[in-house]
Amino acid sequence: MAPTQHQTRWALDILLLHWGMALLIVGMMVVGWIARTLPLSPLKIELFFWHKSFGVALLALTLLRLARRLRHPHPGWPVAMPRWERRAARAVHGLLYTLMFVTPLSGWVINSAAKFPFKVFGVWTLPAIVAADKSIQHLAEQVHMGCFILFFSTLLLHIAAALRHHFILHDTVLRRMLPEGFTTMTQNKNLDT
Repeated sequence: MAPTQHQTRWALDILLLHWGMALLIVGMMVVGWIARTLPLSPLKIELFFWHKSFGVALLALTLLRLARRLRHPHPGWPVAMPRWERRAARAVHGLLYTLMFVTPLSGWVINSAAKFPFKVFGVWTLPAIVAADKSIQHLAEQVHMGCFILFFSTLLLHIAAALRHHFILHDTVLRRMLPEGFTTMTQNKNLDT
């Protein structure tokens, strides 16, 4: 959908999904990395329980976010933003959406191939999506780790680009994704400098 003439920011539900999922993704990266480095222990099992449960939640939220994003108009790019930069932004966002699907799905394949019974948040049994198979499990583990590295790198690029737009270019790219009160505060701060 094309942006409306007066639309300058994302809708509140998009903002909530963006920032909530951002916190969830970073938290899952930290918990997953810590759990991976621990020796087998009750703490390791507990951390993986939460990592897997929130991974399934992340997959569901990604579907919701994509459905909402496809129906909601984009606020539009700053007029001065070059075409190459718009294309790069679209590519990075496309990669982030892809990783939001592939990363939890590869984790689900790991769990299925390991034939590890698992209840999401201790309530809902996660069905197997592949047969038990050590070679599939090993491949899915490599994909999951590759996704982690690519996800982490892409997030850093995404954050660096948003900060560049805000603090160097002084355009609206970051402000349109911030809550209204925070936007006003940062606009006033930028006007003072």
